[in-house]
Amino acid sequence: MRQELKREISLLQATSINMIDMVGIGPFVMFSLVIRLVGSNLFIWAWVFGAVTALIDGMIWSELGAAYPLAGGSYNFLKEAYGKKWGPLMSFLFVWQTCLQSALVVASAAIGFAQYFNYLIPLEWWEEKALSGLLVIVITALLYRNIRTIGKMAVFLWAGVIIILLWIIISGFTHHQVAYSPLPQKGQTMFGLSFMLLIGHASVKTIYSYLGYYNVCHLGGEIRDPGRNIPRSIFISIICIAILYLAMNFSVVGVIPWQEAMHSKFAISLFMEKIYGPRTAQVATMLVLWIAFASLFAVVLGYSRVPYAAAADGNFFPWFARLHPRKNFPYVSLLFVGGLGFICSLLLRLEDAINAILAMRILVQFVAQAIGVVLLRRRRGTEGLPFRMWLYPLPVILSVSIWLFEWYSTGLAALLGLFLVACGTVVFFVARDIWFDAGAKKKIM
Repeated sequence: MRQELKREISLLQATSINMIDMVGIGPFVMFSLVIRLVGSNLFIWAWVFGAVTALIDGMIWSELGAAYPLAGGSYNFLKEAYGKKWGPLMSFLFVWQTCLQSALVVASAAIGFAQYFNYLIPLEWWEEKALSGLLVIVITALLYRNIRTIGKMAVFLWAGVIIILLWIIISGFTHHQVAYSPLPQKGQTMFGLSFMLLIGHASVKTIYSYLGYYNVCHLGGEIRDPGRNIPRSIFISIICIAILYLAMNFSVVGVIPWQEAMHSKFAISLFMEKIYGPRTAQVATMLVLWIAFASLFAVVLGYSRVPYAAAADGNFFPWFARLHPRKNFPYVSLLFVGGLGFICSLLLRLEDAINAILAMRILVQFVAQAIGVVLLRRRRGTEGLPFRMWLYPLPVILSVSIWLFEWYSTGLAALLGLFLVACGTVVFFVARDIWFDAGAKKKIM
């Protein structure tokens, strides 16, 4: 008898998983980088733009996630949206790029963790790499258990994340020292092409810090009452995290001038040091590392379900569909994501990994998925949908436009995204007869 995933994740647990995925090391290591990229007090608008992008795209994820609550998220959405002719190719391309970019996401979180650890103990480059690799191994070991236990762990980690962010925010507002305004000063404008390009380039980093609001969709086969809880968890996550990010930015530049903060790799730690002294700053740094650890936990959990979903459907190597005989989780898929992330954490730089992550995702996942909503509505209508996006088709138009703009803003990494799509297409048509079993082959043909 074939084993199936159990629906044991509640709304609180789903929202916790989403939020700890979103709030990783990103907002802490990206804080000063975003200011440097914009080069003015208007940097805050890159964070606003990232939040708006997440909300618009969240409508698409909510409609699809509620309608097709299965493990693998986008794999199922693309397969359904593009039909029997193109669905297998599009869903395969998603798994193809996910297997590659999930390792980059895992690596970027681990690398960011190791870099921020330098505030506590200065590390040589090889020590940073060893720490990032060890972190991936520990996370993989923690996830090697059933989903009910993981859901409880996620809530525990989430509580720590919220407490830490609130401490940072309240500290800044109660020790306000520097005047800061996010509005244009003399000679500045928010309506010129140069400003839009600056915000576009900087928002590659802020959007990276918001990514994860859709993680619940990858776990769709394990969510209770998915028609209601998936959209709720997505919007609650985005709104809460946007408020926390913006409040944290205002809080920090109210203590440290943005001109000074832009040159610090450890801006949050420097901020806490100015308020409370070096010992408390070290404690705050350890808590920031807690957040990074919690995020990596959620990232590996979500991505480990994608190869499993494809294999269970006959569209990927069959051994990825294996569930643990006693603990009932996709252990082969988990070990693969963790193992590849471990390798990438040893080989890559943080900024290169971030650009590559977005460039690889945008075309196959975000843009194709937004278009897929239109195709599904034309073919099947909206009757019976648990959630319908508001103001349709405006969110689709805005989402596609924004994602293409962000894809262009990744620079040379955009070509990497195209190259991987082309390679994946070739692999699909050349190797499908070898990879797919007879039943899956019939689906494609």
